[in-house]
Amino acid sequence: MKIEPYANFSFSKGYILLRVFVLILVVILLTTAPGLATQTYSRSDLVRFQNGIIDYRSRINSRFKKRVRSKTRLIIVHTSELGLKSTLRVVSKGKRFKNGRTSPGGHANYVVARNGTVYRILDKKYRADHAGLSMWNGVADVSDISVGIEFVGYHYAPLTAKQYKSAGMLLFILKRFYGLGDKDILTHSQVAYGKPNRWFSKNHRGRKRCAKNFDRVQAGLEPTWPFDPDVRAGLLTPDPMLANVFYPAPGAFVYSGQKVSHTLETDVISQQNSAWTIAGEDYNAPNTVYVLPSGKTLAGHRVASSIGWARLPVGTKVLLNQETKQVREQANSIIKTISGRMTAWSHAGGAYHAASTIYFLPSGRSLAGCVISDWDDLPSGTRLVVGYKGPFNITKHKTAYRIAGVKFKDPKTIYHIPGRGPVQGNKVPDFSDLPKGTGVYLPLAG
Repeated sequence: MKIEPYANFSFSKGYILLRVFVLILVVILLTTAPGLATQTYSRSDLVRFQNGIIDYRSRINSRFKKRVRSKTRLIIVHTSELGLKSTLRVVSKGKRFKNGRTSPGGHANYVVARNGTVYRILDKKYRADHAGLSMWNGVADVSDISVGIEFVGYHYAPLTAKQYKSAGMLLFILKRFYGLGDKDILTHSQVAYGKPNRWFSKNHRGRKRCAKNFDRVQAGLEPTWPFDPDVRAGLLTPDPMLANVFYPAPGAFVYSGQKVSHTLETDVISQQNSAWTIAGEDYNAPNTVYVLPSGKTLAGHRVASSIGWARLPVGTKVLLNQETKQVREQANSIIKTISGRMTAWSHAGGAYHAASTIYFLPSGRSLAGCVISDWDDLPSGTRLVVGYKGPFNITKHKTAYRIAGVKFKDPKTIYHIPGRGPVQGNKVPDFSDLPKGTGVYLPLAG
């Protein structure tokens, strides 16, 4: 049968329109259907990212025995609870246990710094000793089946936008390489479990608080599991706080991509926050330091014998991975110093990036916390004060007395003297000789 040209044209046009419609439908489904949306990156972006990874493998402890994983089913993210230098040292060289012994290192495959820089600690094919006592979906020792990623930071403080940007690309590469999905990316706090203790009578979830603040949305990931498979199977008892964070009841409100049904936890003991809620199994570790409202400090292993856990006062600050001596020396100091494990967070807590936290760099510059973007690069020796306003600069007509009034000699009045750094008012030898440009900082309270 002869087909007229017009009829043939109509068939071709209809076929093309049908294909266009199907293509649009597929795109809509891929970008809107739950579980189908996938983060994508250009080849040039991925190549640039991979070329930027810093190779740290030569620093691994010589005692660490490399072993290739037989299978990879999960990716576990951690928060290091330390600054960058300490994090790199611990994951490469090892960490100290409660009994004084040290591990041989190899505690992560990758480290992501707060400025977004990624360090390769151990090739992804090797088993990193990162998850410790752990279980997921009935499989014990999660380190055997997972890649470990450490984020420099604390579980009670937000990670940075640069960390999430790097995390998105790193996770994309690892998922594609191992054929994993978003549900295969979990936090250490989700998989770690503990043996019975004073808070739990049975094996329980929640040994670690590590990375409970990890925001999956910012990392370009779909939601986590809707339940804990090991709790549902009766293998473990739940941790109420973590259950509220990861598997909240309907009606819980949302904060930073995670639903929680109560006030966010901080590093301070309150009616809602116990030592366990904040520190997990590290609540009684020698390097967990409790700073009481009075300024007295106690190492975790001395709290029970000193005052008892039930008598820790509200307002006690909890610091992880600290040296007790350093914390004690700094606890009552108005001008605090960043050194070793005493980071900005150790001193200022959640106010580390506030406009009222003032940093005095060794270079002579002074900066408010709200304008600092790269906390890893704050040099050792940087000093800071918390809860201050200023500077009010001394001039020919504006003296220290005109600025601070009768409190111009008070120890809480801080003078940033060019070439000398911050000095308390009671330690200024001669106010008539203060150079022009000296900045005066006054406490917000009092």
